[in-house]
Amino acid sequence: MLKVGVTGGIGAGKSVVCRVFHTLGIPVFNADDTAKQLMETNPALVTAIQSLFGSNIYMDGRLDRKKLASIVFEQPALLQQLNALVHPATIAFGNQWMATQTSPYVIKEAAIFFESGSYKEMDVMIGVSAPENIRINRAMQREGMTREKVMQRIASQMDDTEKMSRCDYVIINDGTTAIIPQVLQVHRALLGKSA
Repeated sequence: MLKVGVTGGIGAGKSVVCRVFHTLGIPVFNADDTAKQLMETNPALVTAIQSLFGSNIYMDGRLDRKKLASIVFEQPALLQQLNALVHPATIAFGNQWMATQTSPYVIKEAAIFFESGSYKEMDVMIGVSAPENIRINRAMQREGMTREKVMQRIASQMDDTEKMSRCDYVIINDGTTAIIPQVLQVHRALLGKSA
């Protein structure tokens, strides 16, 4: 079974592309959503995050994500420390999930494959790309973030041109180029590789 990574910067439209793959019957593991879940349900991870940021980073057992984001995106060293805690737990959970799948290939969706080094565990990488102004507007609408906060997130991620150059396939999600034909082309290629 092929392990396929789908990556792209904030607002690129990774989730939209992954939903198309999912409708084709391909299982999709969302690393970012799983990481958020584990940060509230994995006792060892919760304890480690509290020791790094203080117990008041959780309110009634729920992580104060806005507070955490405001800290880590202004202090890159703390973001690295947080990632060093969260990534191994998420990768381990993802590997367990992948081991239970039976399809020709599975997809793992994550924003920071190359930054975290977890791309090395994938057989194929797909990049989702969109112009920066579109990404900013999408993130502002979806997350309710200010332009400044979105720019901080973009600055904390690998340059999009560099990220796409490392991918085996790139899907353009610019609002005018049709996504479905691009996904179908990649899907056919992946089925061929997994045969």
